[in-house]
Amino acid sequence: MSEASSAGGEVLTARVTVDEQGAVTGWNAGAVRLLGYTLEEVVGRPAATLLAHTPPAPDLPPATGPPSTTQPSATQPSAAAPPTDPPATGVPPTGVPLAGSSTAGLALADLPRWHGALVLRRRDGRPVEVRVVAHHRTRDDGVRDWLLVCAVPGSPPRPRTDEEALMRWGFLESPCCAISVHDTDLRFCRSNRAAQRALGLGEEYLRGLRITDVLPTASARDVERLMRRTLETGEPRHVANVARAPGESRRHAWAVDLYRVQDADGRVLGVASTGHDMTEQHRARQRLQLIAEASTRIGSTLDVTRTAQELADVAVPGVADFVSVDLLTSFEAGQEETTTGGPLPLRRVAHRSVLPGAPEAVLQPGDVDVYPESSPPAESLRTGRAVRRQVTESAIAAWVAGDPVRTARIRDFGLHSVIAVPLTARGTALGVAVLVRHRRPEPFQHDDVVLAEELAAKAAVCIDNAWRYTRERRTAVTLQRSLLPQRLPEQSAMEIASRYLPADARAGVGGDWFDVIPLSGARVALVVGDVVGHGIHASATMGRLRTAVRTLADIDLPPGELLTHLDDLVGRLATEADTLGDEGTAGDVGATCLYAVYDPVTRRCTLARAGHPLPAVARPDGTVELLPLPAGPPLGLGGLPFEALETELPEGSLLALYTDGLITSRSRDSDVDDGAARLCRSLTAPAASLDVMCDAVLDSLLPRTPADDVALLLARTRVLDASRVATWDVDADPAAVADARKKAVGRLADWGLADAAFVTELIVSELVTNAIRHGEPPVQLRLIHDRTLICEVSDAGGTAPHMRRARTYDEGGRGLLLVAQLSRRWGARPGAKGKTIWAEQEIEGPEGEGAWS
Repeated sequence: MSEASSAGGEVLTARVTVDEQGAVTGWNAGAVRLLGYTLEEVVGRPAATLLAHTPPAPDLPPATGPPSTTQPSATQPSAAAPPTDPPATGVPPTGVPLAGSSTAGLALADLPRWHGALVLRRRDGRPVEVRVVAHHRTRDDGVRDWLLVCAVPGSPPRPRTDEEALMRWGFLESPCCAISVHDTDLRFCRSNRAAQRALGLGEEYLRGLRITDVLPTASARDVERLMRRTLETGEPRHVANVARAPGESRRHAWAVDLYRVQDADGRVLGVASTGHDMTEQHRARQRLQLIAEASTRIGSTLDVTRTAQELADVAVPGVADFVSVDLLTSFEAGQEETTTGGPLPLRRVAHRSVLPGAPEAVLQPGDVDVYPESSPPAESLRTGRAVRRQVTESAIAAWVAGDPVRTARIRDFGLHSVIAVPLTARGTALGVAVLVRHRRPEPFQHDDVVLAEELAAKAAVCIDNAWRYTRERRTAVTLQRSLLPQRLPEQSAMEIASRYLPADARAGVGGDWFDVIPLSGARVALVVGDVVGHGIHASATMGRLRTAVRTLADIDLPPGELLTHLDDLVGRLATEADTLGDEGTAGDVGATCLYAVYDPVTRRCTLARAGHPLPAVARPDGTVELLPLPAGPPLGLGGLPFEALETELPEGSLLALYTDGLITSRSRDSDVDDGAARLCRSLTAPAASLDVMCDAVLDSLLPRTPADDVALLLARTRVLDASRVATWDVDADPAAVADARKKAVGRLADWGLADAAFVTELIVSELVTNAIRHGEPPVQLRLIHDRTLICEVSDAGGTAPHMRRARTYDEGGRGLLLVAQLSRRWGARPGAKGKTIWAEQEIEGPEGEGAWS
């Protein structure tokens, strides 16, 4: 605009500023023209003196603030009365700020704007009525004042041709608002250029047609129906519509307003519609909704394949018609892969299509393909940025030139636009996601690339988390399974079956374990334990405890004493973890354990527990009970004793040892007593074998995916026939050694083990001699014919035997060395009174056939 026109426009608008005290502070050329006063004559004077007369104070509600000490100006606008249509000419409007009316000034002072008609006095004394808009504002310097503006009456009228040109441009030439006018039959009368462009037809084609004639779609029928209702009721309508204009590839979102048109007499002339293209806002909302959806749908599990599939599911059909997710084979192998150049091997992990079965896919999940350096997937991984390509570009042509399958897919399905987005997390390239369009005619735009990068970044972090978790879980499971018994050891005291179920992926691998340890004298030890926590640390702690239990069991400690030593070990482990500051174990080392020893000769079972669930026993008469073991604290608390329970188990009794996951996994709110009761009921059900019973117990107590690890050990007791056990009391006299040898050889003959007589004589002779010389009476000899031949000598002495290397001319000191060389294994165990030295030797012939029942 030229300076002349700008100056002319300034004259046509009167602008006056008034301070908070009601004095005029500003006066422009328009105000001079309106009232005739010059700037020097007005500035500093009260604005109220410009009024032709003082109107009465308006009827206002009482002010709520403190009383004002400033007399408001007559021209100072008020904010209390809401803006209303100005009154008739010559009548001062209610709510005008008046000089001398503090109530009105206070009540109106808070509104940001006031408007109304005022009668002012010109310099020549003539009144003039103007319509004033007053703004209560804060200037840039922080000072509050009023700005009053009005058009100067008597301005030269605009030529009619100019007004018609303005109206024509505003209606017909408007590029932003699509306007159409319809008659009472809802037929087009006039349409501006924006409407013609949106409908794809010129006005000469639109005139006389209905919207359904132009757009034979369901959305057009809805619009016409609403137009009919607006015509009948006069109620304006607003409708949001998404449609594709004829001849355009992109779909547009429109916000359409419908209103009835009538003349001054109220005669209905038709319906007008105004439409605004809201496509960009609509797409922005869609992108935000898709990102919000991705935040909840992607990463719902810690499974790599599932997470990749969730990325594809979110992107189709929201962004693309087909999406594939490929991971670097080196990433899956945990190796570093250079992406600086050369072809890259990628494994298809997931894909999704708008077409059932994804027929456009070249690879199936699990397939590996090598992508050349020029391909979009390899380029995106090499550059670390998304790549957008049209299929017609040379890069795509070079990529598929040597791949007839891909060439055929592009031709058959009409693939035309591609985005390749690298999947990168924590500075590591994981793979690439490829988005393709073939059903949508519009190609990918820059906004689509930004959205794809957002989705890929979210998915990459989730995939990396899932892969890290999977790797740790796989390591923990491998470690745990390697520490658990691969197969149960051979022993004859019990028929045993076991089951171990790791927790579901959400909880992670725990530290449950079980063990079966053959002991001397045909006895067997059963162990079940549960380490606090999950993951590799729990598995490692479990392995250390299992090794410690086997070591302590090897020296034949009673159950209560064994748990005491184990409690000390767990306390030391916790101290070490706190000292080292290990985040994975500090303050979280603890365990529960149940240790039981069964003797098939006496049918006695001794048990002790450390914070572990009570074992269940199903007796041959059909009764089932939880053995009332004394409650022991969990391992690691220290300083508290562990008491044992000794009970007799009839032949054929079923003993069930388990971890707490068995009786609490049905639901988080399940009662432990209820779980134990269900366990007892399941033990009474008939089963073809213990393995079958194990499966039945798990099926009846556990959900499909248990929330905690579960270890179950079922053991049915056997009894060694009395004819396979021989016991003799031996006098504490060296002369009794020969008689002991003779009795032992005689019993071997009865058992058909004459071939073992020579070795047995030597072992009996050495053990009995040691007991007489170094022990205390009474001395007892016992032979047990089991899978091995067991020789035991007991005495009341507390001194533990040990081997020593005898010198060349020593007359003694070679007895235990000889026993160790002749037997498969030997050892000593403490008893209630004294100790027992035992030795086992391999035998040939009937290994207890008919001895067990």
